[in-house]
Amino acid sequence: MMSSDPQWDDMKVFLAVAREASLSGAGRILNMDPATVGRRVARFEIALDTQLFVKSPQGYALSSAGDRLLVHAEEAEQAMRAAKETLNGPSETLSGQIRIGAPDGSANYLLPQVCAQIAEDNPDLDIQIVALPRVINLGRREADMAVTVSAPTAGQLLVQKISDYKLHMVASRHYLKQHPKIQTLDDLKAHKMIGYIPDMIFDRELDYLRDIGIERVALASNSVSVQLKMAAQGTALCVAHDFTLPFYRPLRKVLADKISLTRSFYLVRHQADQRSERLNRFAEALSKGIRDEVVRLEGLT
Repeated sequence: MMSSDPQWDDMKVFLAVAREASLSGAGRILNMDPATVGRRVARFEIALDTQLFVKSPQGYALSSAGDRLLVHAEEAEQAMRAAKETLNGPSETLSGQIRIGAPDGSANYLLPQVCAQIAEDNPDLDIQIVALPRVINLGRREADMAVTVSAPTAGQLLVQKISDYKLHMVASRHYLKQHPKIQTLDDLKAHKMIGYIPDMIFDRELDYLRDIGIERVALASNSVSVQLKMAAQGTALCVAHDFTLPFYRPLRKVLADKISLTRSFYLVRHQADQRSERLNRFAEALSKGIRDEVVRLEGLT
């Protein structure tokens, strides 16, 4: 039996600890010291007469009861956001904070321009870009929405395709002058390749070299930017997004008529967030901005 009624503020503390898996991480989000967060969690558990977390050396993991509560807590969080929007009424511009998760290709070469324009149109809006070489965990609220290179099939998520984009094999002009000519696919065997670290490829859609029959990666990084910088320095060949090429003028397409890959970007959101007019408007502006920027940059190549 509950000893007292839990408050919404306690639920916010629960959500922060659940998402960060630590008192210190939750404290940074809530602007509280870890000891205060710990006391608030303990108070909430007493109010519910239930253990919500299991403490371990790795941090705070949800108990089975905490896992069940998380679904309702996130629904309550969304309901509070929607209620605030309803009471405040529609606004000409967006405000508050919105966090986007994205792989570093789109985070480095598309989102800066797109988000800068959205921020200019909405002066009271704070936009945060989380660039990670892995899948963003929306369940832990690492972000409000995420740009992905494949459409997730699990979880209560809202998924919409944003745009296709092209990739080609590239090398620097200096590299092409200093190494044997590349006229056929077989000629690639005599050249070093730059690509992803094989066991750190977090999405099958990023395994470009395997798709074109190349097994060995002589130089590897989990960062698209690092790969492109190595290629631009004349180190080796790599597969590059066409929309990145305007940023690397020394790079030239190789065997463009024989090697051409198409991939897609998707926008992934919490299903419950579609009730938020604010997030819907931002998602629409973000998707349109990415589509337009892909077309513009690919046109420059």
